[in-house]
Amino acid sequence: MSKLNDTYAVILAGGIGSRFWPVSRETRPKQFVDILGTGKTLIQDAYNRFLNLVPQENIFIITNQSYVDLVKDQLPLVADNQILGEPLGKNTAACAAYAANKISEISKNGVLIVAPSDHLIQDTNEFNNQILIAHDFAKENDALVTLGIKPHRPDTGYGYIQYEPNEELKGINKVKTFTEKPPLELAEKFLESGEFLWNSGMFVWSVSTILKALNNFLPELDLSFSEAKGVYNTPLEKQHIDRIYTNIPSVSIDNGILEKAENVYVLPSEFGWSDLGTWKSVHENLQGDELNTTLNVNLLAVDAANNLIVSEKEKLVVIKGLDGYFVVDTKDALLICKKDQEQEVKKLVGDIRKRYNGKYN
Repeated sequence: MSKLNDTYAVILAGGIGSRFWPVSRETRPKQFVDILGTGKTLIQDAYNRFLNLVPQENIFIITNQSYVDLVKDQLPLVADNQILGEPLGKNTAACAAYAANKISEISKNGVLIVAPSDHLIQDTNEFNNQILIAHDFAKENDALVTLGIKPHRPDTGYGYIQYEPNEELKGINKVKTFTEKPPLELAEKFLESGEFLWNSGMFVWSVSTILKALNNFLPELDLSFSEAKGVYNTPLEKQHIDRIYTNIPSVSIDNGILEKAENVYVLPSEFGWSDLGTWKSVHENLQGDELNTTLNVNLLAVDAANNLIVSEKEKLVVIKGLDGYFVVDTKDALLICKKDQEQEVKKLVGDIRKRYNGKYN
């Protein structure tokens, strides 16, 4: 397929991934880890997907400044100017503002594809098709487009998007509401209604449309970044970004813009997507035997089933009598946790940080 020349991919790669402790650490979070044992890290997979869509020089990585060297090591073709280093994590609205302002000085009429670095996409061809549909709509209309995933279960770990079906817009639909991580009873009603999609966190919009939205709904944030016009893509950029980030609020794109704007659209999509947010999602996407799933493990299991066993280096693991557990082993830490308590891992990491002064984070 021919590449989209005036289109820019912005890969969000600043998260810590604490729910994947002890494999994901603050010094090397999950996007820089081969979490599924494929031979490539998640950020390498994300980068390779976008190489199919846009020229190499149009792929930008936004990450914490402490991870810039990791990006350079894992993505050696990415030039220094294509890596946007944030001095502080200030959520996704700041990422959108930084990237849009920087790229606007390269192309005023460009289209941006914004996507996380740590998601799994199994059907790359269908992903490309959906991105092209969203791209063409965003290029021709003043529209903020998000990709919504058709839900397969009432999952309480995802945000939901309610939409108004419109057959005239090639599958693009007007968004009615956003709901963050509903309780199970409400998620079940969402699924039954057929009007809701999972929020994938992937967005497509033109440079001009997102800059206008930032100005309308987050004017202080917008002013901070727009005042630095003329320094983006120059040696002065880092100095100004370091100053900007000390003063701006931390707000998500969803809360700051999408929940308020009238020109928000969603494209219902299916391309084998998972946000790989917890060890449970890894368990679901790894190929295991009939009873247990392993990664880098020679397993002897006795009266044990429905477990995920992970090790950094290949070793023999023997389990007996376990049912529904994660066992994740690294050189300096071991996690043993019931699968139905997967969301507790993030809290445990906070407790570990306090007790051990960050030694195991």
